[in-house]
Amino acid sequence: MMWSRILNPRVIDRAAFYRRSLVTMRLKTSEFQSLFTDGLNELAELFQKNHHELRIAGGAVRDLLSRKRPKDVDFATTATPEEMKHMFRNAGIRMINNKGEQHGTITARLHDENFEVTTLRVDVRTDGRHAEVEFTTDWHKDAERRDLTINSMFLGLDGTLYDYFKGYEDLQNNKVRFVGSAEQRIQEDYLRILRYFRFYGRVALTPDNHEPETLAAIRDNGHGLASISGERIWDEVKKICVDNHAAHLLELMYKLELAQYVGLPPDGNMEEMKHVWQNVKNHSPKPMTILAALLHCPEEVEKLDRRLKVSRQEKNLALFLLKHRQVLRRSQEEADSLRPFTDFIIDSREPDSQTKVCELLKYQGEEKLLAELSGWSIPRFPVSGHDLRRMGCSSGKEIGDTLQNLRDVWKKSRYQMDKDELLSLVKP
Repeated sequence: MMWSRILNPRVIDRAAFYRRSLVTMRLKTSEFQSLFTDGLNELAELFQKNHHELRIAGGAVRDLLSRKRPKDVDFATTATPEEMKHMFRNAGIRMINNKGEQHGTITARLHDENFEVTTLRVDVRTDGRHAEVEFTTDWHKDAERRDLTINSMFLGLDGTLYDYFKGYEDLQNNKVRFVGSAEQRIQEDYLRILRYFRFYGRVALTPDNHEPETLAAIRDNGHGLASISGERIWDEVKKICVDNHAAHLLELMYKLELAQYVGLPPDGNMEEMKHVWQNVKNHSPKPMTILAALLHCPEEVEKLDRRLKVSRQEKNLALFLLKHRQVLRRSQEEADSLRPFTDFIIDSREPDSQTKVCELLKYQGEEKLLAELSGWSIPRFPVSGHDLRRMGCSSGKEIGDTLQNLRDVWKKSRYQMDKDELLSLVKP
């Protein structure tokens, strides 16, 4: 029987019972049913035929319980990697990306879809960055090694929820808690400190509803972030910056003395950052637009880049905002308040100048100008050096000077003058 046929959308049976701290219920929603493509149905039947358990794991379960269709679905199984490879080979199913195999993950390709399936694991040894694992068939032990309760649940393909640490209850109550001991979970992987902040921004309704023991564990173990690569830290920080409660969470990182370990300046401009967050939070800002508010000078951008290995575009945006946030502002003298920004874009001739200026307008809280500039197309200057040569201009300097003079006239006309009008101003 196809797995999707036993589902009845839009119904949740809330019957729950406890066994070894296990809470179960039956999930039957349209979001869950929509996962059952031909590929997943074939995968499910293959595991069932070979007597291996297969469940949806982690973030996808959290999303489904929140009535969201997950972008990515990870699976967990009692089958070992060798058993999965044997099973897939016998079924003629192609496997790709064998890099995950050392961690117990096999990726199978079915019906033009990739399915990542990971063997249940327990941590044998950890160093705060990496874990040495061994495989298990115990779902409870695998759940116990995960970071947060809301990420520790499994969902059977018949819709049964397996929840060992009250993750669903925490999700309903918008709580973010570590599985078991916060200190132990953090010491297994110090990046979990930043994952806590990221999921807090995603799940919590209010900005300051943390458990005191969680914050104490974070403060006591924050030094461990110094050993985490900049790329991994930036991947978390930039998500924190653009989610709910970002200003609170960034300020909390300072209060818990984490800034020094994640590349932020020791005396970050907190008031500026909170002001900018209020300006940008409803306008889909880039992460660096918020982070730049903490910075005072280009040297701090360089330090941030050395620690976090941000992209060239992100670094250039930070430098741009620091340079122009006080000087490139709306015109108070002209009827066209947008003109300083459009003139800047025309003069810069850089392909991403309009994007940078839009981020600047978000930073400054210029909602009306942002809407205008977002709908503005960069006009093309109608005169070229070739046009001037045909009129008798020969030297490069003469052509350059004339083009700049014509460009200035064109800007004053608000980009309305056409080629003939501009060329009529050139003296033969």
